[in-house]
Amino acid sequence: MGHVITVAQQKGGAGKTTLAVNLAVALSRAGHAVAVLDTDPQGSLGHWFITREEAGDPGMEFGTASAWGAGYECKKLRKAHDFVIVDTPPKVDSDLRPALRETSLVVVPVATSQVDLWALDSILELAERVDVPSLVVLNRFKAGTRVSDDVERALQERGVRRAATVLGNRVIYAESLGQGKGVLEKGKGSWTAEMDALTDEILAVL
Repeated sequence: MGHVITVAQQKGGAGKTTLAVNLAVALSRAGHAVAVLDTDPQGSLGHWFITREEAGDPGMEFGTASAWGAGYECKKLRKAHDFVIVDTPPKVDSDLRPALRETSLVVVPVATSQVDLWALDSILELAERVDVPSLVVLNRFKAGTRVSDDVERALQERGVRRAATVLGNRVIYAESLGQGKGVLEKGKGSWTAEMDALTDEILAVL
């Protein structure tokens, strides 16, 4: 049985889909059998996958489910894959529980924003209630600003487990998403080390 990694955050625009697709691509390129599951009605992950499929072999499987059906889909997909990456809607309520019951790790993106920080507690509390470990990832991060310093300080004060790797605020993340790709498929750059390091951190937690 494979691992399910659920990417969740109550606030929209935190970069959940971007993180989900790049993690899926990184794991696939490392030789793992990967499936992606879209449970967000907005369907951004599905649009990405269709764009990817039209360009050739996607290299992974795709599934979609409403929130209540996500647990069943996770269970089915993890039987045939090493990793299932779940993209979720920007809300935290009982609808998220079915997926979390099958989840090995909840990854929570937090951008350089106090609003992202305020939205963090609810998902961490839900993950704790269902006894699933969580990992906060600083995403679209603008280092050296007052807000970024405040966010990092607040996470440290709360004792939140966060990835040492920080994903920068780079245009290539949005650009590659629109092309049905991950940044690791766009040649080498500063993003290469970021995604490789984050993937290694996530694997170490699992």
